[in-house]
Amino acid sequence: MPKSLEFLKLTRLAKPLSWEEGLKILERDRFSCQYCGLDGAASFENSLIMSVDFIVPRAQKGKKDSRNLVAACRPCNIIKGNRVFKDFDEAKAYVLKRREELKEQWGKRTAKLRTGGAGAQSSH
Repeated sequence: MPKSLEFLKLTRLAKPLSWEEGLKILERDRFSCQYCGLDGAASFENSLIMSVDFIVPRAQKGKKDSRNLVAACRPCNIIKGNRVFKDFDEAKAYVLKRREELKEQWGKRTAKLRTGGAGAQSSH
């Protein structure tokens, strides 16, 4: 490797999962989000938002190992992001707490829309 490219080997990430590898994790976890419990097998719509999460993110040197991978719905996967936690239980607690905070914020914003309050769009 040329000297100018040596930095590349210092930041290697685990390769993304293949379709088959992801499917094995989803099947192992019964298509259920391991954070919020969403049942990805309950409907086609639910199945569309299922993904596989690296518990220790790839960006933080997380390995592509089945012990580091869980089924997750996209919202939980996005909420967790690249944060690193001491273990899965801590990650799950963070995701669930953050979901509740976001749900509360969403409720306040949409209540204004439903009641015609500030920010509501007029219907011409």
